[in-house]
Order: sequence, then structure tokens, then C-alpha cells
Amino acid sequence: QVHLVESGGGSVQAGGSLRLSCVASGSDNTFSRYCMGWFRQAPGKEREWVTAIGAGRTSYADSVKGRFTVSKDNAKNTLYLQMNSLKPEDTAMYYCAAIMFCPYPYVRRESYNTWGQGTQVTVSS
Repeated sequence: QVHLVESGGGSVQAGGSLRLSCVASGSDNTFSRYCMGWFRQAPGKEREWVTAIGAGRTSYADSVKGRFTVSKDNAKNTLYLQMNSLKPEDTAMYYCAAIMFCPYPYVRRESYNTWGQGTQVTVSS
């Protein structure tokens, strides 16, 4: 089973940018077949879906549409999340998730079977 490790989190001021990475290991050259997503969880809140990529498509939550961009480099076994125009409400622990094969980008947590440990993003006003 693939193992996921996120990085790239940090503290930025509102309006700033960050790029998160999620490196997959143990995929045995099958990374291209994985559908992946980014989720986030703020203290005291449920883990929420942010974006997903799979089946040749991407999908975004309304709250990040136009500001965040998801991409996947199969040669590097890496999923990225470019976050621009960050807002204080984007502050959360960000997690990447994976599932092999999907007919469309999944938005539900229950659809994924592999998760990373998370990376913290803090946006100050």
C-alpha cells in the first residue's frame, strides 16, 4: 500500500502563498493510477474536502476555487497544492489522501483508503 508524506506547510500572512507537497512511496510505479485529494481540518471542526484530482479531472471546494491549484507529477510520485491569496480561514492541518482508480475525483473522506500525517498551515491577518 502506498505511503504518503506531506510537507510545505508553514506560517504566512493573509494574501501570501504556500505550496504543499505529498510524496508517495511504495506505489511500485502505479502512482499514475491513483486518484488523490487534499483535505483540511481546523481545531474543533470536521475534516473537510479541499480539492481532488483523478480520472483526468480536478475538482475544488467553492471556498478555494480560483485560489488553490492541485497538480500531480507522476514521474516524481508527488501531489501538489499551490495555495495563493491565503486567508486566515484557510488555517488548518492539511492532509493528502489516495485511492487507486476512480471514475471521477472523489470528494468524500470515506472514498480514500490512504492518508498522510498532515502538514500545518497557519495564515495570520
